[in-house]
Amino acid sequence: MLAADKSQYYHGLVDMGSNGIRFSITDLSPSTQRILPTVYLDRAGISLYDAQWEAGYPCPIPQSTIKHVIQALLRFKSTCQDFNVPPSQIRIVATEATRKAQNSEDFCSQIKEDTGWTVELLPKEVEGRIGAFGVASSYDSVRGLVMDLGGGSTQITWMITENGDVKMSEKGSVSLPYGAAALTKHLEASGHHHSQQSKDFEHEVVQSLKSAVKEICIPDELLEEANKKGLSIYLSGGGFRGWGFVLMSQHHIKQYPIPIINGFHVTKDAFHDTETVQLAVKRVVENETPDIFRVSERRASQVPAVAFLVNCLSQALPDIVDIYFSQGGVREGMHFADQERSVRALDPLVTATRLYATESVPELVGLLVAAAKPPPSGHGLSKKLRVLSTSLLEAFVQAMYIHAALSKDLCAGAALRSTTTGFFAGVHGISHEQRALLALLLCERYGGFRSISPTEQDFYRRIIQLIPGRNVWWCRYLGTVAAVLGHVYPAGAVREERLKLKVQWAVKKEEVLCIDFGFVKDASGFGWNEGLQGALRRVKKVGKKKNWVDGQGFKVLVTVDGYEHGEKEND
Repeated sequence: MLAADKSQYYHGLVDMGSNGIRFSITDLSPSTQRILPTVYLDRAGISLYDAQWEAGYPCPIPQSTIKHVIQALLRFKSTCQDFNVPPSQIRIVATEATRKAQNSEDFCSQIKEDTGWTVELLPKEVEGRIGAFGVASSYDSVRGLVMDLGGGSTQITWMITENGDVKMSEKGSVSLPYGAAALTKHLEASGHHHSQQSKDFEHEVVQSLKSAVKEICIPDELLEEANKKGLSIYLSGGGFRGWGFVLMSQHHIKQYPIPIINGFHVTKDAFHDTETVQLAVKRVVENETPDIFRVSERRASQVPAVAFLVNCLSQALPDIVDIYFSQGGVREGMHFADQERSVRALDPLVTATRLYATESVPELVGLLVAAAKPPPSGHGLSKKLRVLSTSLLEAFVQAMYIHAALSKDLCAGAALRSTTTGFFAGVHGISHEQRALLALLLCERYGGFRSISPTEQDFYRRIIQLIPGRNVWWCRYLGTVAAVLGHVYPAGAVREERLKLKVQWAVKKEEVLCIDFGFVKDASGFGWNEGLQGALRRVKKVGKKKNWVDGQGFKVLVTVDGYEHGEKEND
């Protein structure tokens, strides 16, 4: 697609928040709009919330701040022209700090006069709804509570997404005046956290949160889940993202392998351990430890306020067991809310890899599905066995030829890094577990652990810790099978059937996965060579107990045209 044709799908957006102003250009081309590809991002560190305080008292937005805002907007207007963004597809939206400003009308009028853009003031209910849609865009499915922590306010609602439907409270969300910056000022005014004034404020926040939970009317199906096993909560907004990055720095996996907040998950024990988080930040502030990745000085200063809110949440919310962090904000929410249900229903990982798909994806997926036959006992095949999902296998097949043209020294390592700093690092809407699963599958397709450098081996060891249960073994197994397919169909094009897979389980003292590679025609016609031989040996080796992970795996018997591999003369 020519640049001029592509730019017709470009949409510019200005998000005037409380802590900063974000500028973005998003490519909403039909084939990839589900993952909201970013063309341009920028941020102006202008805090409209802080600007409205002078000597501890609220005041109008100063003219000097208005001037800086307009300068930043004019720069973005020029940038939009550089990218050929259609003028009709540029919007400027503002949230709480602008909405509540004493001189809000004059502020917006000056922007209109100097830039030609009309500021859309989002009502607080709509702001919360847009934030919730941003969270919905950040995962392939969402089920639980959703909170967005901005500078001046925080919003809370419940959400269930399924097949493109986004269900949430009829009220949209409830907005409370407890943003990170607002809480910081309240706590400073309250004095020591043991003071009566501080205790009274904590009681006020807890009661407000409890009232908000009642107001959003959590459906019975979620309340039943809360009673049985607890709920999940999805968090967005700068204050929570900062908290998430501190938790990431304290994670039991050292160093945590994925530098992306969207998709990061922790349990309630880690989330509610406010003392550890505050101590980690304090050590940075006092220069005892290095800076924490993506935690600015401003975010660090707000950590005590976020800790206060987290403590209040533990008293006010139903039992929360899993916490998921989201990058979704106004940009993502505005665009995702406008998408058709059929688009929202698309799997983000499949959408992201489709650009690189070869012509015979269905046929190759069919072979991998055949290879992934579950054991008769069903042992280890809980809902957590994500690697056997058809959508993940489809994404894998679509991506499995991307690195094929690289030298042997690079293939496996580049594939391993593809979901963190490579081709798919910027994909929006996937979890860290999904990133780890695809990275491991792709790495194994090119030789796995023994084909990467010592530096990458350390990363490999850390990335597989994000993958639960037998998923690691299944990734290794399916990756080796994919390597065989890569030799048999080197262009990913199945012009003729060359290979049939027959998979069955033998049960003796233990379950044995028996896979037969049945070559439909003489193997010499499509490369019965050293590479194919090595790929077949790797399938067999993955079944050896020394290659299992934490004692989890299966023995594998590899046969070729009915003969155990190595017995036939042309082996």
